[in-house]
This record gives sequence, structure tokens and C-alpha cells, in this order.
Amino acid sequence: MVKINGEELNVAGRTVAQFLAERGYDVKRVAVELNGDILPKAQYECTVLQDGDSVEIVSFVGGG
Repeated sequence: MVKINGEELNVAGRTVAQFLAERGYDVKRVAVELNGDILPKAQYECTVLQDGDSVEIVSFVGGG
């Protein structure tokens, strides 16, 4: 199980990019923190989520 934004999900084995696509996130408008460290966008495709990982996803919203 992977904790994502406080929710335990069974997504171990998927890449960060796969998870974001499945959930409909726009990769250009999010930041991902994996186990306390900001994950560079270049690593989304190759970073595989593991049991016990903690992920925070923050979406950027424009406006003004």
C-alpha cells in the first residue's frame, strides 16, 4: 500500500507517471513529493511506487 495525500492506495508497482495519468492529473500542473523529497518531473516515468511509500501531490491552480 502507498499513502497518497493521506489515503492508503494499492498502487505499488506503478510508476508515478502511470498513477498521475490514471487519476487524470495534468503533469505540467502538479508537484510530487515522494518520501519527503520533491521528485523531478524527469523521474516520473522511471520512479516505481513501492509498498510503504508516502506521496503528496500538489496541483497548481491559476487565477488572479
